[in-house]
Amino acid sequence: MKEGIHPTGYRTVVFKDISVDKAWVGKSCANSKETISWKDGNSYPLIKLEISSESHPFYTGKMKFVDTAGRIDRFKKKYGK
Repeated sequence: MKEGIHPTGYRTVVFKDISVDKAWVGKSCANSKETISWKDGNSYPLIKLEISSESHPFYTGKMKFVDTAGRIDRFKKKYGK
């Protein structure tokens, strides 16, 4: 592999799917301003996700309507009569 092309700073973080309120611990180098206290008593950076394998219809087999941040309401307000 080429040297110097991979990101550094991998650390343990908590990923949280906000649409189904599920969380898990993983590794990432993504930035986060929020932290969360985990089950083991430690505090980890929190990465919020709108969709993951916990909520995606392909993995769950269920179709679920997700209106993140009121996009439909904003559209109707802007273009509706």
